Amino acid sequence: MAKTIFITGASRGFGRIWTEAFLQRGDNVVAAVRKPETLTELTEEFPSNLLVLKLDVTDKEASFDAIQAAKQHFGRIDVLINNAGYGQIGAVEEISEQEVRSQFETNVLGSLWNIQAVLPIMRQQNSGHIIQLSSALGLNTVTFMGLYSATKFAVEGLTETLAAEVKDFGIKVTLLQPGPYDTDFNGSDSLATSKSIPVYDSMKKVFWENAEAGGSGNPTATVDALFALVDAENPPLRLILGKIALPWVKQTYEQRLKTWESWQDVSVAAHG
Repeated sequence: MAKTIFITGASRGFGRIWTEAFLQRGDNVVAAVRKPETLTELTEEFPSNLLVLKLDVTDKEASFDAIQAAKQHFGRIDVLINNAGYGQIGAVEEISEQEVRSQFETNVLGSLWNIQAVLPIMRQQNSGHIIQLSSALGLNTVTFMGLYSATKFAVEGLTETLAAEVKDFGIKVTLLQPGPYDTDFNGSDSLATSKSIPVYDSMKKVFWENAEAGGSGNPTATVDALFALVDAENPPLRLILGKIALPWVKQTYEQRLKTWESWQDVSVAAHG
């Protein structure tokens, strides 16, 4: 049975790939993008089951209007995929106040407004699935992407809490945590760079060398995972995508547990 999928950031990268895949398998798709003209060809190819809406996810009122427009057009919303977002390269010392505000407004608040807008619809349906694009960097960190990680760590906490709050309404929630993929994430609209402080230049050179040698995954290979996820009766709260992230995350959490346990006496004594 065809589902109605509302997806943000649908003009490029994962969003574009997943939009096309859902359309090709016969689902209805609401593609929320900043530039609707980028999807003109898809609109012509799928005139009956694609609705393209112009949306800046940082605009709360516009997000609520877009969700309502989707509901009115297709009659329901089965899946919300909060995919819109961008990265920021810069040492913690280099990040400007405006860069911080812009990252959080897009990557965190942008998804929050859509969640708040869609929940009354999904509660009325007694069904729905909210999928949040987190990242392996929502579980781990690398140098010079601290601000991006901060937004994804925030998405993790917000979404895990959401899952507990809405499960009794028949609403499912999943965090997607992709590792490195060969998308256009490094494009001008997807990755911003802070003004450099020269003392970090040599470290950044190593950062870029490691990034280029990282062995990124093929983004089209994620399609079957998305299909399995939205069709699952009991989808997981978290799903890592790709073969690189899981070993890396396991290593990090093992080290965290080791550290916590080694300081356990101090922790317990601090209880009073």
